[in-house]
Amino acid sequence: MHTQDRHERNRCLVGVRTVWRTVGDGEFFCADCGGDRNYHRRTGRRRLFAFGVPLLPRGPVGPVVECTDCHSRSSLDALDHPTTTRFSAMLRDAVHTVALAVLAAGGTEARGVRQAAVGTVRAAGYADCNEEQLLTLIEALAADTGRLPGTYTDGRDGFDPCGTALAIELHEALEPLAPHLAPAGRESILLQGARIALADGPYRPAEREVLATVGRALLLRPEDTDRLLTAARTPS
Repeated sequence: MHTQDRHERNRCLVGVRTVWRTVGDGEFFCADCGGDRNYHRRTGRRRLFAFGVPLLPRGPVGPVVECTDCHSRSSLDALDHPTTTRFSAMLRDAVHTVALAVLAAGGTEARGVRQAAVGTVRAAGYADCNEEQLLTLIEALAADTGRLPGTYTDGRDGFDPCGTALAIELHEALEPLAPHLAPAGRESILLQGARIALADGPYRPAEREVLATVGRALLLRPEDTDRLLTAARTPS
């Protein structure tokens, strides 16, 4: 046998291999496939093989996430990226929460504001949304001291337009989403809230405070938030 062929054969018979074991499964966003796929969570152990017989262990490998479709392997960080389905739901809920917060801060008396909020929420994915639903939600949230406060009252009666409860509500809806949005996407959510606030005239102090909280939750710099709120006032 030729010397080179013998060396190639020896390399196939002797070497280090990884023996994988599946320890879990689920659905994730596969960057290589570019969409939602099923995955296996796997751990492995490297072993020295000689002529097909496992010999010395060479240490653990993983854990890793393996796509069941393309079989690419990624670190567990891949599971931090939401699936397309989950991302769509997060985006829809974020816009809905911003719309409710702006309405709670600015009031629902003006028909233009209500219509702007309904249009924004429908465009985000709640196709069946209507004014009655939003008003019912605001009334329910205003009555729940652990969530949104009541409607805007020009600072009377001790009203806190963007108190702790409202800030928590916005941060819970927006912060998990923000890292997965491009800058233009984060700005778009803020602008949608700004247009609702402007539907009945200039920003009220409570509306600006709510929108500033939205900007912080979206990881926007204060100067960018101010720039966007000013731009929203300018007719296109």
